[in-house]
Amino acid sequence: MEGERRASQARSSGLPAGGADGDSPGGSAPFPGSSGSSALLQAEVLDLEEDEDDLEVFSKDASLMDMNSFSPMMPTSPLSMINQIKFEDEPDLKDLFITVDEPESHVTTIETFITYRIITKTSRGEFDSSEFEVRRRYQDFLWLKGKLEEAHPTLIIPPLPEKFIVKGMVERFNDDFIETRRKALHKFLNRIADHPTLTFNEDFKIFLTAQAWELSSHKKQGPGLLSRMGQTVRAVASSMRGVKNRPEEFMEMNNFIELFSQKINLIDKISQRIYKEEREYFDEMKEYGPIHILWSASEEDLVDTLKDVASCIDRCCKATEKRMSGLSEALLPVVHEYVLYSEMLMGVMKRRDQIQAELDSKVEALTYKKTDTDLLPEEIGKLEDKMECANNALKADWERWKQNMQNDIKLAFTDMAEENIHYYEQCLATWESFLTSQTNLHLEETSEDKP
Repeated sequence: MEGERRASQARSSGLPAGGADGDSPGGSAPFPGSSGSSALLQAEVLDLEEDEDDLEVFSKDASLMDMNSFSPMMPTSPLSMINQIKFEDEPDLKDLFITVDEPESHVTTIETFITYRIITKTSRGEFDSSEFEVRRRYQDFLWLKGKLEEAHPTLIIPPLPEKFIVKGMVERFNDDFIETRRKALHKFLNRIADHPTLTFNEDFKIFLTAQAWELSSHKKQGPGLLSRMGQTVRAVASSMRGVKNRPEEFMEMNNFIELFSQKINLIDKISQRIYKEEREYFDEMKEYGPIHILWSASEEDLVDTLKDVASCIDRCCKATEKRMSGLSEALLPVVHEYVLYSEMLMGVMKRRDQIQAELDSKVEALTYKKTDTDLLPEEIGKLEDKMECANNALKADWERWKQNMQNDIKLAFTDMAEENIHYYEQCLATWESFLTSQTNLHLEETSEDKP
């Protein structure tokens, strides 16, 4: 009975259902071995040649939908199930709605910055009210991201948009940049709200509900400068030592992340180039309509024909502009978000390795009696529990992230393909209509000329 209850909790929380020895009734689905890992990864990620000019068409059998080979079944620690357990009969209803809107510019003698209005509506009992409205600046979002990483070092935290754009940093307060950032911040908060663990984080709740002075006071309650410096020194020391025996499943995960990062960065570069070329084509094409109108003024016999050509060009320009809007609003943000996700994943792996490196150093010190061994067994026990929780959290979140990634990228490219089909059909119909009308006109003129 106890085993069934524990398995039910694990299933509803998205965590492995194995017992202390890691066994499960259905057996585990191990990550592929190293012998075929390279070929599998090539099939799992978009199959792009290194030359960015060669964007290959990939089949359904080798697409992003096939990246489901990693299904770990490992022992679960009670700590790793906090805020994740749901009852099976509990409806999975959304109870937290967040909107980011109304950016507002603030100019002081020291700096210029933008704040965004955040409206939160919720039915959760832990909130004092059902609706909150606060204003936050980008630095507040950075603080929240840092607190989430601190509390959940091996969970995959959604990425924030970059602080500055690479090109044209002086234009970071123009309307287009502000709107792009607003959408990204909106997605950031809603991804956290949809996460089974992060959504219950206390700092997240404070971020959504506290007024500016309350948030500022809460920030000051964090660890002091010396404490943060000590954590940084320990992290650097752990990274310098490195990990001697990283488990095979995390080796495979790391290989996947590296390959995914290469491919998604290439797709991002190609998508940006396509958009740039599309913009240049649009800017050039929209000049042709007025040119044909001016031309018609000097050609009495071709007035109607040239005006019809100008009208066709104008309709094609509008269709092109609509397609560019779809590209910039639907595809480019999704691809770039996963570029940022790839960087976040590397950070998650590094934090996981730091925990293991610290554990390895304690075990080594105990083995060779390099230091006082009286307290080491207790410290090692705590680190082993921490390592188990970190591993279980990462593996459970990894599967969730991969499923979301597959759905997001598939939807973005499918929508873009449908938009392209509609665009070409519209342009084709425009010019076919023009040719048909010209053919009919020519036939009428020919019939009138006959005796």
